[in-house]
Amino acid sequence: MTNTQVTLFQIDNYGPWTVTPEPRREADLQTLQSRLYADLSQFIGARDGYVFFTRFDNMIAVTNGLDREDHALIQESVGNRYPVTLSLGVATGTTPVQALSDATSLIQDAGSAQDEHRREILEGRTIDGSHRTDGDVQIAHFDVIDATGQYTDELNAFDSFIEIEQGYAALMRHMRHAHGSLSFFVGGDNVIVVCPDLERSDYLEAIEHVESAVDVTMQVGVGTGASAHDAGYAAKHALEHCRANGTRVEF
Repeated sequence: MTNTQVTLFQIDNYGPWTVTPEPRREADLQTLQSRLYADLSQFIGARDGYVFFTRFDNMIAVTNGLDREDHALIQESVGNRYPVTLSLGVATGTTPVQALSDATSLIQDAGSAQDEHRREILEGRTIDGSHRTDGDVQIAHFDVIDATGQYTDELNAFDSFIEIEQGYAALMRHMRHAHGSLSFFVGGDNVIVVCPDLERSDYLEAIEHVESAVDVTMQVGVGTGASAHDAGYAAKHALEHCRANGTRVEF
């Protein structure tokens, strides 16, 4: 049984800040967001976690192995180097969606995302080291079969992007509602999905759903581990087996 630890990072009072005392340049906002994501990715990645940018003002991470002190250090570092602060909610669950829902509620209960008085909330609990197992995290790494041949080398760059995004959207909705999973586009034609303990038939069903819904063909490698890195690295190797063997699902 999986036990995913999920952290929600939410920038405090970000919307009002972007227009106070007057609207800020969009290029500057995009730069701030991308740098903040890069810093979080480096910090969490060095501790074997994964972080995903989602809407940038809200970022979601799989943080199995990080404790409360690690989270507090992130807040301190961001507060020292950025003109914005972060509030964090941390929760665990047998399904990633439930963990994220609980983490979100912890932040929401502390105040609105646009409440100028809410600053650097850190609420929730982490998994004690003695309770961690090698099966806590399941990661599925999906990609589009022959994306280069079908899209990149045949269509203009924007139309290729549309096709890939349609596949991602169909997969994201299906995995969330059918399996309580969280799916994240990570560039190119790649989607990383944080899953509960799913079977091969569940992944075949997901692939068939995407192909039927939007005519995008996918394959997936699946891995499990004590951390996002361990599970994700195993998933990458499994995906390479798919490519080498012409299969759709590999564990």
